[in-house]
Amino acid sequence: MFDDRGLELSSRNEAAVASYNRAVKSFLEYRTTAMPLAKEALDADPQFCLAHCLRGYFFMVFGTFLVMDKARAALKDAQSTLGSANSRERSHVEALGLWIAGDLMAANTCWERILFEYPHDLLALRLHHFNSFWMGQTRALRAVPASVLASWRKDMPGYGNVLGMLAFGFEENGEYANAERCGREAVEVSPDDLWALHAVAHVLEMQGRHSEGLKWLNHPLDQWNDRNPFRRHLWWHKALFNIDAGRLDGALQLYDEAIKGDKSDFYLDIQNAASLLARLEFCGVDVGNRWEALADHAETHVDDHALIFTDVHCVMSLAHERRFDAARKVIESMKSYAGDETRYASGVIRKLGVPLCESIIAFEQGRYDDVVDGILPLRHVTGPIGASHAQRDIFDQYLLESALRANKTSLAQKLLQERRLLKPGSHESEYKQARLQESIASLA
Repeated sequence: MFDDRGLELSSRNEAAVASYNRAVKSFLEYRTTAMPLAKEALDADPQFCLAHCLRGYFFMVFGTFLVMDKARAALKDAQSTLGSANSRERSHVEALGLWIAGDLMAANTCWERILFEYPHDLLALRLHHFNSFWMGQTRALRAVPASVLASWRKDMPGYGNVLGMLAFGFEENGEYANAERCGREAVEVSPDDLWALHAVAHVLEMQGRHSEGLKWLNHPLDQWNDRNPFRRHLWWHKALFNIDAGRLDGALQLYDEAIKGDKSDFYLDIQNAASLLARLEFCGVDVGNRWEALADHAETHVDDHALIFTDVHCVMSLAHERRFDAARKVIESMKSYAGDETRYASGVIRKLGVPLCESIIAFEQGRYDDVVDGILPLRHVTGPIGASHAQRDIFDQYLLESALRANKTSLAQKLLQERRLLKPGSHESEYKQARLQESIASLA
């Protein structure tokens, strides 16, 4: 039996293989059917090694410790079938074990080695891409899809997904023309691939093309209701385009109608919500009591360090609501988690996570000089904390806002010169430029 790209599978059950193939496709398209289909495959063949592994992978991409026991159980089930598994499947089980153990670099190496021999292993490619993204391995986002693309034919299932990953890799490496070309082609080939759609949105965001961005994401809000919560990240991007276009009410409306993710444990919902509220407030918008629900949620996730970038956003919410004791509990828990040196995240927590969280607390306490001292040395090296350039821009925004509030006019001027050059015509930058001019006039 074979998968949709001709790679051999250990299962000899036709129904199980069909469900497995549909599960992988659903995963790549962010559909809510991915996990049920993986379970369906296992119901048909309980000895299907790669289906057990796939189930474990799906738990891991949730980005929360709340499902770690389930991921470990899936790993144990996969390991119990290794006797009948082929070498590629055994490598996948090894990668899952490394990921669960927190050794992300070794897991990525395992997936890349699979791709050296099996360049059509779309699952290995997507998981390598996912973890490279959350480790800030920008070069890998471009290099690995580029290394396999020549082995693919355009008529192969998943070709558009490979192209979409390459598009995002080009974008994160600043190759915007290549990124846009590949991204638009990927969407034509695979219109259901939200990652490719998202890659083009990133290009338009980074180049300050907010009018085109609003057209690119001009869809009804129920367009992707059959997809998992990643769909709300696309609406987050549309909110950023609204901010740059000066449509602040539109951004806030998107927050309420499509972004906030009530009671969601999904990491992007936590990040999107806190980041967008902060950006709106930095543009002078009164967001009312919207932070309160985010802080309530953060208080229940003090020890969840699956993604350090999420931790920082939890601290944003807690500090904003002046729950400083709870915010410091998050930081102390991060430090404790970082005590295990075998985890990739340990060094990231110490060098980036804790200093950024401390700076955000300082911001909400009005210690703007401390924010500048904390973030300025880090602003060019935040990559390892994960996420995209567009997402990590929130740290630059805290720095700029602190410089404005502390009347550090020279620093604020230089930061704004950078932003206005790279994203001309942004309402956010022009609004802050006007504030800077008022500050300079008042000091004269």
